[in-house]
Amino acid sequence: MSQKNSILAVIPARLKSTRFPEKPLALIAGKPMIQRVYERVQMCSAIDKIIVATDSEKILKTVLDFGGNAEMTDVDHASGSDRVQEVVARHANVEIAVNIQGDEPLIHSQSIERVIHLFSDPECMIATSAIPIQNHEDYLNPNIVKVVLDKNSRALYFSRSPIPMYREQFMNRKLSPLKHLGLYAYRPAALRQIAELPECPLEQDEKLEQLRFLFNGISVYVAITQFDSIGVDRPEDIHKIEELIRISGN
Repeated sequence: MSQKNSILAVIPARLKSTRFPEKPLALIAGKPMIQRVYERVQMCSAIDKIIVATDSEKILKTVLDFGGNAEMTDVDHASGSDRVQEVVARHANVEIAVNIQGDEPLIHSQSIERVIHLFSDPECMIATSAIPIQNHEDYLNPNIVKVVLDKNSRALYFSRSPIPMYREQFMNRKLSPLKHLGLYAYRPAALRQIAELPECPLEQDEKLEQLRFLFNGISVYVAITQFDSIGVDRPEDIHKIEELIRISGN
């Protein structure tokens, strides 16, 4: 893609959080978490530009201070995808918008690249990623969202329940269950479309926004990656991330 902003990565970052106030500014091995995320995205050569989309002057200043790009967005957005849509609407020539979770400081550049690669299919409007689940505990965990794919690697369904349900023992399965990772990419037309869609009953029951896409007949392409992405939900998660950074050296 030739235009400067044709592949735009947007990192939504809200200051307020019920479980972890000011989470994007929490220090991880001496750097604010939002900087850690930003620098990981910079490792992806497919990205043309990165913008942090925030509702906070404090986060805006932090990003600008470390040399990043940031823009203020509406404080009343209901979801990260709404915040991404606001930013994308301001920029010309965007062909693909990548929504990067602002609380995943170990996101891998290859996972981002695999999702972007799915857009070589002109019919791909929304793409995301998943990783095989290796243990029974994660398979049963409702906090880990599962996804089932069709033969063309498009999502059939997302759920907090263990899907597919194995009638035989878990270890005798023919297909590995898949953990959905919160990395999305969209064509701008898809972002505009989903912003106008009302919540659907499945989305309300499972508390999963992506079910709105499937409910309305929008295909979601899924890239399989080998790199898990660990989110920071609570302050105590910081120590685990710092230990992984220490072990990996970055």
